[in-house]
Amino acid sequence: MSAAPEREFSHLDAHGEARMVDVSAKAVTRREARASCFVRLGSDTLGRLSSLPKGDAFAVARIAGIAAAKRTDELIPLAHPLPLEQVEVELEAEPAGVRIRSRVVVTAKTGAEMEALTACATAALALYDMVKAVEKAAEITELRLEAKSGGASGEFRR
Repeated sequence: MSAAPEREFSHLDAHGEARMVDVSAKAVTRREARASCFVRLGSDTLGRLSSLPKGDAFAVARIAGIAAAKRTDELIPLAHPLPLEQVEVELEAEPAGVRIRSRVVVTAKTGAEMEALTACATAALALYDMVKAVEKAAEITELRLEAKSGGASGEFRR
């Protein structure tokens, strides 16, 4: 893996103080971000997901992820409020747990990476809340940006 060129942290000013990035001169473009994470669960819990006492765990997690993406600027102090055009959250059972994927689309001056990550993280937390009565050892792992497009920094694919 080759070293990336040295870049500056966008959320720090010349004195190293945290700041909100000035996007006023940026062009409005279509931007898309995808993220994912994994909730590690035991096979017994996986088998019981459709009959949990609190209801449909996947539906609750999906709605929680979508709602969180729409409120990312309230949760992440330096994130800009964005007029999201689409938020998708998908959950898929796998042998060792549940894979969560999100996709966020916006036409704006800044990207939707934080919204996609927030959607996954919150969906995972909601799923944990649904299963914690039967498996407190559930583990949320692998939260990461998978891809982004649009804007001056261009494309990114993991």
